[in-house]
Amino acid sequence: MPFGPRKLTGVILACHDDKPEGNLRDALRLIDSEPVLSHDMIALARWISGYYCAPLGEVLRSMLPLASEIRSGKIYSLTDSGRDAARQLFLDASADDQAANLLRALEGRSLSAGYLKKKFPLADKILRSLEKKGFLVAEHTHESRDPLRAASQSMRIQLNGKDPEGKLPKAERELIAFLQLHPGTHNLGEVEQQVKNASTAARALARKGALTVTREETQVSSGYAKTSHQLNPAQQAALDSIRLGIESREFRTFLLHGVTGSGKTEVYLKAIDAALACGRSALLMVPEIALTPAMAGQFFSRFGNRVAILHSAFSDSERTEQWRKIRSGSAWVVVGTRSGVFAPVRDLGLIVVDEEHDQSYKQEETPRYNGRDVAIVRAQHAGACVVLGSATPSLESRYNAEKGKYTLLELSERIESRPMPRVDLIDMRQEFLETRKQATFSRAMLDQFEARLDSGEQTIVLLNRRGFSTFVACRACGERVQCINCSLTLTFHRRDRRLLCHYCNYAEKVPSLCPKCQSEHIYFLGVGSEKVEEELHNQFPTARIARLDRDTITGKRHYETILQGFRDRDFDILVGTQMIAKGHDIPNVTLVGVVSADIGLGMPDFRAAERTFQLLTQVAGRAGRGSLPGVVLVQTINPDHYAIRLAAAQDYQAFYEKELQFRRFMHYPPFTAMANILVRSEKQEDALRMSAELGQHLEPAPEKIKVMGPAEAPVPRLKAEYRYQFLIKAASRKSLNELLRRAQDFTRAQKWNATALVIDVDPFTLT
Repeated sequence: MPFGPRKLTGVILACHDDKPEGNLRDALRLIDSEPVLSHDMIALARWISGYYCAPLGEVLRSMLPLASEIRSGKIYSLTDSGRDAARQLFLDASADDQAANLLRALEGRSLSAGYLKKKFPLADKILRSLEKKGFLVAEHTHESRDPLRAASQSMRIQLNGKDPEGKLPKAERELIAFLQLHPGTHNLGEVEQQVKNASTAARALARKGALTVTREETQVSSGYAKTSHQLNPAQQAALDSIRLGIESREFRTFLLHGVTGSGKTEVYLKAIDAALACGRSALLMVPEIALTPAMAGQFFSRFGNRVAILHSAFSDSERTEQWRKIRSGSAWVVVGTRSGVFAPVRDLGLIVVDEEHDQSYKQEETPRYNGRDVAIVRAQHAGACVVLGSATPSLESRYNAEKGKYTLLELSERIESRPMPRVDLIDMRQEFLETRKQATFSRAMLDQFEARLDSGEQTIVLLNRRGFSTFVACRACGERVQCINCSLTLTFHRRDRRLLCHYCNYAEKVPSLCPKCQSEHIYFLGVGSEKVEEELHNQFPTARIARLDRDTITGKRHYETILQGFRDRDFDILVGTQMIAKGHDIPNVTLVGVVSADIGLGMPDFRAAERTFQLLTQVAGRAGRGSLPGVVLVQTINPDHYAIRLAAAQDYQAFYEKELQFRRFMHYPPFTAMANILVRSEKQEDALRMSAELGQHLEPAPEKIKVMGPAEAPVPRLKAEYRYQFLIKAASRKSLNELLRRAQDFTRAQKWNATALVIDVDPFTLT
């Protein structure tokens, strides 16, 4: 539909005969012949919009795979003043004047932004400059993607019996002859290897109606399969409760609290079997992309082609293909990450949220929804059951079970009575006193690594910090190299030979001189996963070592290759960040080493202790999942901290009670509803002024609501914006939402920039 100079894709929410107010413009065309969102999904979108204070359009965009259906772009044309400038420059400008050449190119006809960027190296900057001067006007275009422009490997071709008219070029005749000799459908990429110019010929014949072209179905990795096993009494009791809930067709929420290795996945699979037996579909959510292939193998072996996979490693077209497969009813079982909660499954009977405590379920951009909580609301609309599974449930979920909102199901032992791993704490303060060395690894940890290498067993090493060194500083003046966009130090990545900001991705070369005092004494401090990998190579030259973090996952589905290689024993040691800490079941891993348990404990965040406990417990659970017992070594400088001590003891109940006491005393969730409001601007004085004005507007705070702030955010400047924040605590959801709406109404009345106010309801982090 037309929207100013742009053409945008819209979503029809309702049809009616009421006369609307204001001037109307006609929609250009209807993309889908039938509704793509059910009434339940539209109701869910409205709930997300209201609960998380997010624009409804942003919510709907998150729900739909629009990117692959419509090709977006810009078409640039000259204005009258631009034509005058082009004629003037025709005589005056030199041959290497890019702005003049660009204007000349546009004098004859309008051109797309994509073409101009290929033709002129500095096109982005020049186009912005010429647009500001009024020489150019840009029209935003949205058009359907041409299926015949897809890659050859993703197209299947077949003769349809219709003879094309007229004389055909040689390539087209040869392709028809090949297809007549080999009837049926063929992958165009494979045909290209046997018939010269087959790709061009096939597209031409398709336009003439002689060929039928369909998309090649995406080959989803099937990971690895595990054989089904007999449930133990605790698993069977949990399954029976879930099955009764599914068969009753009533909304119920179960919290499946099972220690690591207790067989939660087998309960999920049999619960999905129960949903399918009732003629209903099922959705499994996992927190990380890296867990998707691990689950996919088990699901494909159990449910075959009825499975669809949704995650962000897919291209837009692949994701749309899976989405269409689900919507058509071909897929009754869906495995996906956070956005999988919006999968258009039919007659939803069961949603399983694996590792329900995980922070990855929280979206960090608008709409800032929590996939776990949205799953519960969606199940409520559908009359379905929800199973929240975790070895370390979030305090909110465990508290809801205690209060009777959720049904608690417990698996307190590992399957086949396997022992829990032995966890030893290593005090790095004492290590330093004894060795007088600031080492990455303690002596005990190195000895254990060597023992596992000798015995042919595998090891996982965790350090939840990317890069080689966490910051670069000058010994002479103490200056640290900071990001130009954020008030954060840059992390040194040795393999890429650059300094990188992990928030805005700004990168620069490693300086040879201090930017402040010009001293040559530059040094590197802190340890990241890249440095851990290098030190292990130095210590054990013959060991086969792999690293899994966001820096090594460079290619499409690269994480699957690394994990499968480790599972196949191609590697002895796997180093990584939190990506390796959860969900992976690799029987030959008998040792887990945690390089530093203290990372994250010092964060200015009320969830810091909970996150540390969960991470340590989860990674410890990767050891001893086969026939051999496991050992976990945890290096720390805070061995007496309750999160570390209780994680080592694997005592969730004691941690829950202690942390709940702290939350109750400090009025944090689950005892209050909470929201974080950020005010941001590229100019610090504007951010200060706006936050002060909003603070005055929110005073006096309503009864049973506490407004803290405005105050400088823990990271005061991020992505070139200065940030000030308010922390809101309220006794009820309703009063919190009313206050947030008040804040939004104020910013609209003051005509703030649309991105100046950020509201995060139920924040996972305050940084």
